[in-house]
Amino acid sequence: MKTFLAIYTGSPSGMDAWKALDATQRAAKEKSGKEAWMAWVEKHRSAIVDGGAPLGKTRRVSADGIADIRNQMTAYTIVRADSHEAAAKLFDQHPHFTIFPGDGVEIMECLPMPDV
Repeated sequence: MKTFLAIYTGSPSGMDAWKALDATQRAAKEKSGKEAWMAWVEKHRSAIVDGGAPLGKTRRVSADGIADIRNQMTAYTIVRADSHEAAAKLFDQHPHFTIFPGDGVEIMECLPMPDV
């Protein structure tokens, strides 16, 4: 089995559309989204290594120093699967982008550290 990092992404326009919903609509979507997310977790419990968490503000460190930046990363999850394709299929029709305002989930293999 291989390990994969899944990064949930979202756009400012998606969040703007979410915020534009009236309070009743947003509450109903939040409720159904949370229920669907928990159903997804239960369905894939055996593959989930780390359920992850939402991500906060980003600071980028480079040779130029430290700067506050914006990116589209909103949360992460770590899963195990036999292949990259199998890992990606775990997130097909995920509530992150079918109910919530997220726009996708990016899945990448966590490669072993090279020997030094």
